[in-house]
Amino acid sequence: MKKVNKLLALGLAGTMVLGCVACGPKTDNAGNGSSEQAQATDGTSTDGQAGGSGEDKTLVIAQDDFSEKFSQFFHSAVPDMNVAAVTSVSLLGNDRAGEIIYNGIEGETKNWNGTDYTYYGLSDCTVTENEDGTVDYDFKLREDVYFSDGVQLTADDVIFSYYVFCDPSYDGSSSTYALPIVGMEEYRSGSDTLFNLLCKAGADNTDFTNFTEEEQKKFFETDLPAAGAQFAQSIADYCTAKGYAADDANVAANDIANGMANWGFASVNEDGSITTAATETTFTMQGSDVPTADDFWNEILAAYDGDIITATTKEAAESGILDFLPEEYRNAVETGSSADHIEGIQKVNDFEVKITLSEVDATAIYQLGISVQPMHYYGDESLYDYDNNKFGFEKGDLSSVRAKTTQPLGAGPYKFVKYENKTVYFEANENYYKGAPKIKYLQYKVTSQADKEPGVVQGTVDISDPSASKAILEQIAGENSNKELEGDVLTTVLTDYRGYGYIGMNANNVCVGGDRGSDESKALRKAIATVISVYRDVTIDSYYGDAASVINYPISNTSWAAPQASDPDYKVAFSTDVDGNDIYTDSMSEDEKYAAALEAALGYFEAAGYTVTDGKLTAAPSGAKLSYEVMIGGGGSGDHPSFGILTAASEALGSIGFELKINDLSDTSILWSALEAGTAEMWCAAWSTTIDPDMFQIYHSEGGSAGHYAIKEPELDELVMEARKVTDQAVRKALYKEALDYVVDYAVEIPVYQRQDCTIYSSQRVNVESITPDQTTYYGYMDEIEKLEMN
Repeated sequence: MKKVNKLLALGLAGTMVLGCVACGPKTDNAGNGSSEQAQATDGTSTDGQAGGSGEDKTLVIAQDDFSEKFSQFFHSAVPDMNVAAVTSVSLLGNDRAGEIIYNGIEGETKNWNGTDYTYYGLSDCTVTENEDGTVDYDFKLREDVYFSDGVQLTADDVIFSYYVFCDPSYDGSSSTYALPIVGMEEYRSGSDTLFNLLCKAGADNTDFTNFTEEEQKKFFETDLPAAGAQFAQSIADYCTAKGYAADDANVAANDIANGMANWGFASVNEDGSITTAATETTFTMQGSDVPTADDFWNEILAAYDGDIITATTKEAAESGILDFLPEEYRNAVETGSSADHIEGIQKVNDFEVKITLSEVDATAIYQLGISVQPMHYYGDESLYDYDNNKFGFEKGDLSSVRAKTTQPLGAGPYKFVKYENKTVYFEANENYYKGAPKIKYLQYKVTSQADKEPGVVQGTVDISDPSASKAILEQIAGENSNKELEGDVLTTVLTDYRGYGYIGMNANNVCVGGDRGSDESKALRKAIATVISVYRDVTIDSYYGDAASVINYPISNTSWAAPQASDPDYKVAFSTDVDGNDIYTDSMSEDEKYAAALEAALGYFEAAGYTVTDGKLTAAPSGAKLSYEVMIGGGGSGDHPSFGILTAASEALGSIGFELKINDLSDTSILWSALEAGTAEMWCAAWSTTIDPDMFQIYHSEGGSAGHYAIKEPELDELVMEARKVTDQAVRKALYKEALDYVVDYAVEIPVYQRQDCTIYSSQRVNVESITPDQTTYYGYMDEIEKLEMN
């Protein structure tokens, strides 16, 4: 079954979503740890001039489409997150290297590229590992922080924010509640949402312990069908907005039919009719014989055998079915006993909070640095009494918090004014603790990818982020009279994207004798990988130019855990033969390298059990084949950075009797369906990652993406978990290097490229001297938006 929702980031970019300190525009940066050069002496204002209203000018920044969830609690799309981020502050920030700032009040000075920068933040954090195995995180808040409405930020706001993120009914993207905080399990047990309880019980239920018969009848007969139709319609609308079109023009013109076809719930027949996947119903698409939103919803239910929870979790694009149901279905219902507070969340005083974990978790610091939201605005002050375990809302009922989702308020550099005509309007926050922004007005304006470069040139936006490619960079340089990336019209800043492109293999599907971990199976995959790898340099340079570079380990080069070329044990990916000897020499030409790679591949094929006669494969061992398929989302036209690599590798492998079949998909949802089902043999995709290099989700047997590669080896699991249990970064890096070497040896992932993010500024309207210097993956211009000036 197709699931286009697995491809919410275009260009076949998979995502690894972990906790982050805070979220800033575009690259999920920790957006609240501003820095300044080290000669500054205080953290009140980064220019030494506290306060000030800023110039009465407007800065316009290009954004992708919004879904109006402008809340740090409930945002899901990146553009919405950007709105929430610029209006709020987080407990912790990070520096240009992505390292946590633990002393934000007085500031920490760090060197980057030979320049000292001092970083300030909302708090100081002290971490103490206790003798009993517990770990204390003590946050001391600075006392000069005020929300944009003038109310002081205190420990009560921190406590309130933690309890929202940890509430039994919380269904946002934060996973703070999953941390081993002392007392968390006791607090969240004994309850479930009304929606879950009704769905699990079913329409024929006769046990009304947790809800009434009237509630059950209203849900299944009235509210669910109505919400289901809206849910299905939202999927169809998403497909239309993203430009997904069915093969038949008549089908594509009907939003519901087009949505069903793109989401894998219907196939398009040769005569232009569609047949649904689960119920096998045919709609002729003639006259009134077309599917409705109700038909789409019923088809979704049938596909999941009536499992409403699973269906609405897996199929949602940007909206879940709860977005279309009355608020009460989100609320938690007591089903048993539970604690009335979380023991490990303690208010020490008005400006100090301590969080206690039951065990060491190296990833915890990135999730504990939550965005602090005003209790008086999102909650109810009459329901806050810390000493009596009341935290600003009724446990299990976050309706007051959700009610403000479209109207954010916080202590960030800008305050939200309104959203209108695909534009979000902001005004400088005069109370911002680092000093009011120098530009008084800010707008986030929805801009198509095609208009992101022309929009800056033409003046409709001042800053944008076009997708970096060789063609785009040439276009940018062409706008400037000096034909450089920085000139009189446009100023360009390139930073490494926090992620990487790769070519993957499923070990279960590319193996010998059904044993994915055998030496023979690894040799088979290494044979293929060796030939593919040798074509990476030329192809990536041709596609990206200076906007990307080839990588040799399955980790983003932006991570502190990434092996560096200067490391003594650094190796180019798949550059040794079956005997462990280097395949290439520095003096080799490209053609000589290609020939050497093919010769090395033959050695690996022989080791895998293939029959090799006169330099060609003539037979495959049991359980293996002479032909494997690789899926790539090139739109059917080869428009993908790895397409040239595969084309060259396919031709080379073909010359020795091995077929690498390239399946260039116009419908990339097919790829994600195959990955989830575990049927893909090989594929091209990309990971995006967060600051911490925790490998659990990708490589651990119980991780969310473990089925993609199907490694599932205890040895690798132990390495991943051991790295979570130590806080010494040097030790963690060594463990992660060992894990990376294990993955490379398993030969299920070929690292391909590290691309760059591109930000362009109008040199004519933005004072380029005020742009944040030395921007990195983890620290961009939005981290110092208060310093930016207009000409």
